[in-house]
Amino acid sequence: MRPSITGLGAVASVGRDVEEIFGSLCAGRGGLGPMRGFDHGLYNGRQLFEIDDRSAPGVDRPLRATGFLLDAVAQAAADAGLGDDLSGIPVLVGTGLRELRSAELRWRDGAPFDIDRLHFGTALRERFGTADTLTVSNACSASLYTLALGADLLALGEADTVVVAGVDAITESMHGLADRVQPNPPTSLRTLDANRRGTILGDGAAAVVLRREDLRRGERARGRLRGVGMTCDAKHPTAPDREQVAEAMRQAHRHAGTRPQDIDMVMLHGTGTPLNDLVEITAYREVFGDAAGDPVVTGIKPMTGHTSGSAGLLGLVVALQTMATDRVPPLVNLDDPIEEAAGVRLVRGRETKHEVSLAQVHGFGFGGINAVAIVEGT
Repeated sequence: MRPSITGLGAVASVGRDVEEIFGSLCAGRGGLGPMRGFDHGLYNGRQLFEIDDRSAPGVDRPLRATGFLLDAVAQAAADAGLGDDLSGIPVLVGTGLRELRSAELRWRDGAPFDIDRLHFGTALRERFGTADTLTVSNACSASLYTLALGADLLALGEADTVVVAGVDAITESMHGLADRVQPNPPTSLRTLDANRRGTILGDGAAAVVLRREDLRRGERARGRLRGVGMTCDAKHPTAPDREQVAEAMRQAHRHAGTRPQDIDMVMLHGTGTPLNDLVEITAYREVFGDAAGDPVVTGIKPMTGHTSGSAGLLGLVVALQTMATDRVPPLVNLDDPIEEAAGVRLVRGRETKHEVSLAQVHGFGFGGINAVAIVEGT
């Protein structure tokens, strides 16, 4: 079964809807700016990819992640012609940290925040009438895990339509952790660059509507989901494992009924950390073999930051926009590619025109939680 993707929605530092985000990415415009929500005096790294929705620098508020999620879901539902009534439609949310930032503000500042708001189901029910919600907290691959789960619900006949989403707002605890392990903080995120120094966090949310293959009269498809491969090696809290990353790619192809040589574009996870980029590109070359130089290869994190649980689905939304326009956003900040990327068809510096029918999208998370999705255009 190949579910149809009938609606798209997204918000990020580079735009508040899918069209604005894609336009910014193709133009090479990133969302990195001075840190707005946290005290600059406490951290070495003072730049983040934040969505600018606060009243003033240094003034934070609860429920930002929930707001991003509701925006993305509303966009996807409208794009699919569903409107605001999602009663009877499951909504699956992938996230790294849920509303942890709200809990931080309640603990530190006494900001009003009810514990039932930690779960996104409360707000989804109030806004869309959704009774069937599920939150998957699976680190940076969470939204691709929910994508696979949504496809399974359709295949099993448990639903005819599913909304799949991913969201995260930057939390101070996660920024503080990254700041301590990156004492010489990166001033830019440089995927696959020999001088990369680490990742930079970003706010973001994305959502898609999945439907069974039998579309309603007049309904359009943005694309089709061919398959998702997933592994969980649990070998190390943070370090990725090349064998299991490669296995996630192979699984995706087995489920999709495709071969590496069929792929026209690869959307990298591409966090800009020394180990992740090395493992990802070597696993890619292992799986693709002689075909490693065939597809165009790009990534969006140098412009969006690492949007954690929403990252995989945000990359998938961008891949679908590429299929619709033949415009491939570039890997910015890539001046000196690492040796392991030699011969790979990297899109560097500026967008390129390329016809894409099949795209492979990566999402790799802490704890060895890996997911790879393959989507096709219409």
